[in-house]
Amino acid sequence: MSFTHSLASAAVRAGGALAPQWGAAIALPIFGHVAAPRPIQPEDVATMGSAERATVRIPGIDRRGTDAAVYEWGTARGDVVVLAHGWNGRAGQFATLVRELVSEGYRVVAFDAPAHGDSEGRRTYLLDWVAVLGAVQQRHGRFAAVIGHSFGGLATLVGVGQGIAADRVVTIAAPGDADLLLTQFQRGLRFDDRTAAQLRRRFARRFFPGDADPFARLSPLRHPLPRGTGLLVVHDESDRMVPFGEAARIVHANPGARVLATTGLGHSRILRADPFLDAVLDFLNAPIIETSVEVRRPPDVSPAESSRSPAELRVLRTASVPLRLARARS
Repeated sequence: MSFTHSLASAAVRAGGALAPQWGAAIALPIFGHVAAPRPIQPEDVATMGSAERATVRIPGIDRRGTDAAVYEWGTARGDVVVLAHGWNGRAGQFATLVRELVSEGYRVVAFDAPAHGDSEGRRTYLLDWVAVLGAVQQRHGRFAAVIGHSFGGLATLVGVGQGIAADRVVTIAAPGDADLLLTQFQRGLRFDDRTAAQLRRRFARRFFPGDADPFARLSPLRHPLPRGTGLLVVHDESDRMVPFGEAARIVHANPGARVLATTGLGHSRILRADPFLDAVLDFLNAPIIETSVEVRRPPDVSPAESSRSPAELRVLRTASVPLRLARARS
């Protein structure tokens, strides 16, 4: 644990010991804070340098207006595939996938979310990703697919579930809903449940005035993808950041989804792995199969329990979806 992280943890816990609302007041700006942008990897510099660059303007977390960097590759006549990175990530993480998609004739669009990569700001939250997707859609129209990693996968599910027009969705290592993020944040800073409850209320008042529980409204488990939207759920069994069981929760809410379960690739290395790249291209080129199965309630697997392998494997294996297990190549 870094000194800064330890200091933040001590401050929130000390405030919460005096009054939960004080601890929540300290925790809220930390919750939306983003670390300094990660550098572009040397092997990705050429791909990022070849992109057509632009910006889109969105309201931003503070509603003051924020410019987000957008990158585009491929023929202007190609079907548009949009890539959404995760928290503390950047568009460059998709460079390998970009090259594969461009070689297949797609128009590829990626972006740095606010406070990430080359975009403005130091704080952001889920709806900023959704706003960028909306701004990109205004330029390009309906998407052939949106592919989201981690937090970007959650934002993709929320965005398409609430009106972003896309034929297909791919999530990689995505949480099932935002409750997991709050649970992990609480666990990381080690503050108590009373402070967590106050943080939830303060978050709702600050960013969603008039909405008592925005976490429910923004849950893809309660508001799944529109009927006819193809879904591929990719997750690695050894993911230490987002439990593998989150894939089961997403699949349970979206009957008919395809699943790629890998092992040995972790949370981020999976983005460059052959099993993932092959599965995405196969999925984009395959017909979407309609399902007549009714949308189900979220499984009885809470975010805190989703790292337990017996529960999530049972849900995945009884979800009536194709299940492919791929191992990392040596």
